[in-house]
Amino acid sequence: MVESSSVAVHARRWRGAFLVLFVLALACKVVIAATLSPFGDEAFYWQESLYPAWGYSDLPPATAWLIAASEAVFGHGLLAMRLPFLLLGAAVPWQVAALAARAGGGPAAPWQAAVFATCLPLVGSLGVLALPDVPLTFAIVLATQGLVRALETNRKRDGLLLGVGLALAWATHYRAGMAVLAGLVFVTCMPRGRHALRRAWFWVAMAVAAMGLVPLVVYNVAARGAGVSFQLVERNPWRFHADALVQPLEQAVACTPCLYVVLLCVLWWSWRRRASAPLDVLAVLAGTFVIAYFLLGLFADDLRFRAHWPLPGYLLLCAALPPWLAHASHRMRVFARVSLVVGGAGLLVGLAYLGLAASPRGAVALAGTKAFPSNFTGWRDAAAALPPRGTGALIVADNFMLAAELRFSLGAHVPVYSLDNPLNAKHGRAPQLRAWSLDEQALAMRAGTPVVLAVDETALRERDTRAWLGSLCQRVDIIRPLGRVDAFGGRRRFAFYEARARAVPGPAANPDTCVVWMDAWRALGQGDAGRAQ
Repeated sequence: MVESSSVAVHARRWRGAFLVLFVLALACKVVIAATLSPFGDEAFYWQESLYPAWGYSDLPPATAWLIAASEAVFGHGLLAMRLPFLLLGAAVPWQVAALAARAGGGPAAPWQAAVFATCLPLVGSLGVLALPDVPLTFAIVLATQGLVRALETNRKRDGLLLGVGLALAWATHYRAGMAVLAGLVFVTCMPRGRHALRRAWFWVAMAVAAMGLVPLVVYNVAARGAGVSFQLVERNPWRFHADALVQPLEQAVACTPCLYVVLLCVLWWSWRRRASAPLDVLAVLAGTFVIAYFLLGLFADDLRFRAHWPLPGYLLLCAALPPWLAHASHRMRVFARVSLVVGGAGLLVGLAYLGLAASPRGAVALAGTKAFPSNFTGWRDAAAALPPRGTGALIVADNFMLAAELRFSLGAHVPVYSLDNPLNAKHGRAPQLRAWSLDEQALAMRAGTPVVLAVDETALRERDTRAWLGSLCQRVDIIRPLGRVDAFGGRRRFAFYEARARAVPGPAANPDTCVVWMDAWRALGQGDAGRAQ
């Protein structure tokens, strides 16, 4: 009786710790989501939501559909745009708790798993931004829940949960392919996986999952494979690059080092006990995410942030953590508790960073550091300083991010064109802008129309800035400067020009003859050294 009471008290303590942590993290996320300027990509996803479609050049449709549905109900705004993502992000620790309840470890297991999951900075902050990784992570954990339950019960309704999760993943991101690969490894390599192939629920799940491919296929057929081409070809070099060998260090920073070590220990422990259900599922799926993404990263995209790729795998390991904790040595249990403190501190730092980015004073405080949040700042200043335009004048930005941010600020009813900046192609947005008739080609059809040109002088790397800004005089007819904004000590610089659209680009010329580049050069104050870059 005393032992039972002690176990109950232990479980209540973990549950209380989770609820306090969950409420505090959620409160912080709501405040940040309601005040933080849109991330550059996030603003483009919002712009995609204005054009309902089966897909887009960068992503399947789920992210845009979620934003569109929320704003249809709550109106346009930061919190309205991000609300579905806040809710899905908040649900993830509860999903992990539900998985842990089936993995053993006692009554406290669900709450222990949920606490460890929430202390992962990428999880504790999940949902602050309207990004596809939020529904993708939710969908993959949901599919895992369905698989674990279906393997235990052989019920079609549990298989349906697996299918719905995979369908949502496919409708969210092309990285759903990794979840399918992980499932394929399980059904081919594990006894329970091979047995599942002979069960009706498995094929029901696959049929439902295939429905998530419909939007992806329909869009790519219509767009001549633009989405697949960007995700699988254009953004990946597909050659070995040794700098990617630092990925484990990136993952250690993303998870916080102590938690990363604990999760790797859990992965190894689960694999050694893969004969036990559901550790076989958790070990194989999580191991595939962690190992396959490492191998893929050696040859794939090395220019964009990728530390979040294996996140679903870490969440599955959190579900397996309580039974590992029950069997661990005293020293490892102490280390696990230390990892919680370090992870919680990492989460606090992450939320504090986003909170500073959301505050003008905070952004100013970060302006002198390498951690300056450039992708969150300056947009409001640029929109507020946008000069008034005459009747019929068009707004044109020099890249897709600035165009999307200006439109977010001005409202959906104000179209903003984008010049053909190299960033548009690098991020897979050029085909989408062309489809919307908001690119340079569409602007040429309005030759002679007055234009207010907005230029982000800090969008490109320094070595590329001179060539791009110097080319703007050939892309539109510049009439005169209208003003500029130098924000955050010059870390973000925007300039505005009166111009006219032109039918065809002018002949290439020396960038130093273009007023746009010369204004930017003078603002930099670099003298002849700047001209040489």
